[in-house]
Amino acid sequence: MGRSYKSPLREEQARRTRATVLQAAREVFAERGYAATTVPEIARRAGVAVDTVYAAVGKKPVLFRLLIETAISGTDDVVEAERRDYVVRIRQAGSAREKLAIYASAIRTILERFAPLFVVLRDAAGQDAELDALWREISERRAANMLLFAQDVAATGELRAGVTVEELADVVWSTAAPDFYVLLVTERGWSAERFERWLADSWTRLFVGEVW
Repeated sequence: MGRSYKSPLREEQARRTRATVLQAAREVFAERGYAATTVPEIARRAGVAVDTVYAAVGKKPVLFRLLIETAISGTDDVVEAERRDYVVRIRQAGSAREKLAIYASAIRTILERFAPLFVVLRDAAGQDAELDALWREISERRAANMLLFAQDVAATGELRAGVTVEELADVVWSTAAPDFYVLLVTERGWSAERFERWLADSWTRLFVGEVW
């Protein structure tokens, strides 16, 4: 049996092609919505053949799910929550203020990528059972992760008297939601930087105390 041969150059070319396809798909989905987006249009935007899109990523539903997952992870690869860089930094942070600030920064970065896709997913979920299931899955996963985050913040012992883990999780879940970002940044014209500062400041005042 012959040994398989891996070419670093070929692997790098494949990685670049995949990244190009993903970026083109982000743009087309955001512009046209889910139903009106076609793989041939994504291929044209990426400057590749249709078969290349299928080979690099997959069919349209697979491609869209990958865009959602990579937008959430903040990279061009799917990364489980506990292995994401910002989650590691949050857990290593010593104070509640620092944890909240790190998460506000991460949310800003994630939503800059995810918010346009969120709008597509929100608008299409009612007409597509597969996308509706994805919508529910993302929502439930977010809620579970927010509870873990709240527990980590509470473990510092710095929460205001009377603030519960559940309350912290629910407020962070709602204010860090993509639709909240869309309202303030897309519709009201806030900058992403202002949104980040507002999140960190609001969470700190609500749950810990006055900012320094």
